Amino acid sequence: MMQPVSLADIEAARRRIAGRIEPTATVPSASLSEIAGVPVFLKLEHRQTTGSFKLRGASNAIAQLSAAEKARGVVAASTGNHGRALAHAARLKGVRAVICMSKLVPENKVAEIRRLGAEIRIVGGSQDDAQDEVDRLVGTDGLAMVPPFDDAAVVAGQGTLGLEMIEAVPTARTVLVQLSGGGLAAGIAAAVKGLLPSTRIVGVSMQRGAAMKASLDAGRPVQVEELPTLADSLGGGIGLANRLTFQMCKNLLDDVVLLTEAEIAAGIRHAYAAEREVVEGAGAVGIAAILAGKVRLDGETVVLVSGRNIDMDLHRGIVCGSWADATEAR
Repeated sequence: MMQPVSLADIEAARRRIAGRIEPTATVPSASLSEIAGVPVFLKLEHRQTTGSFKLRGASNAIAQLSAAEKARGVVAASTGNHGRALAHAARLKGVRAVICMSKLVPENKVAEIRRLGAEIRIVGGSQDDAQDEVDRLVGTDGLAMVPPFDDAAVVAGQGTLGLEMIEAVPTARTVLVQLSGGGLAAGIAAAVKGLLPSTRIVGVSMQRGAAMKASLDAGRPVQVEELPTLADSLGGGIGLANRLTFQMCKNLLDDVVLLTEAEIAAGIRHAYAAEREVVEGAGAVGIAAILAGKVRLDGETVVLVSGRNIDMDLHRGIVCGSWADATEAR
């Protein structure tokens, strides 16, 4: 089946962003292997520059802009990590960056984007509201939009993670990957299945506002209410006019699992206590899925740890046991 982003596109992206991103380690997890009963490996992408995988897609997109587009600047909607990555990549090239976010984005992520020199617009209560502001700026200022997920250059950049995973674990039977707008999941799935067609790709998200799962269930892109969640990086819609990632996820994902807030918190605690890693909610969902027994594993498994950009007061509350999710008690 021909995909809009191919293995060749991902391999080209890898060459294009070489030297601009860190190839991150893939390491065995003794604790998760014991729990799962199969060898489990963690892809430590939370150690990436800017603290998440998003730098790969942003760097690939910036590298392909024309001189005129670079002169005008770039704009994007973000739940935090894409904005941070785009701000970093743009600053390296001396390009103006405007990041539009909703009021749901945690302040620690907003502050870091500001530190990197990007202009910030806080608009409304959802990713869709932030995207409306992006569209306005494209029209009024002529800025080049770098979407957080539904863009071929971004998908190909994220897909370079899949190449690294399979090089590290060439007999992987299952890959657990975060599922939000689908750029990460689609890119990794295209890379992994391009190399190992029989490897299962399982998307993992939260129960509270999982837009791609709702869209896959409906057979078309749909809107969902965006709700506060520990996995804030996975929030937001996929766009009713989604061009790439919905179809790619529909074609390439073998399963999708959803997690409660308590299960996500357990993943964060396990990453810290057993793996000695500080991981944000979205970054911990693969670990959490194994702990919750929500995935069927029948061989070597690679779990993506996608980001570390968590508010440290929140992290402290979770690992010390003082955090409680009031929303699930309602």
